[in-house]
Amino acid sequence: MALSAGTRLGPYENVAPLGAGGMGEVYRAHDPRLKRDVALKLLPAELASEPERLERFQQEAQSLGALKHPGGARSCRPARTGFPVGTGL
Repeated sequence: MALSAGTRLGPYENVAPLGAGGMGEVYRAHDPRLKRDVALKLLPAELASEPERLERFQQEAQSLGALKHPGGARSCRPARTGFPVGTGL
């Protein structure tokens, strides 16, 4: 499922991979609307079709969104992209 630099997912442009694990891959991307870099987490299509995996993904986004720390990430918007690579965060 590796994305090439420059690949667009909705408004975001992929910059580089950050990591991968059991729940998917994380990429550094750029949001031109807000003029900032963001992290995008993508679930593989086979996991995105499993309701329990989607629930876990949603819970992760909610937990991340509840964190308030200057050095921490923020969860902006979990969403289905409609792209064959899976579900983006």
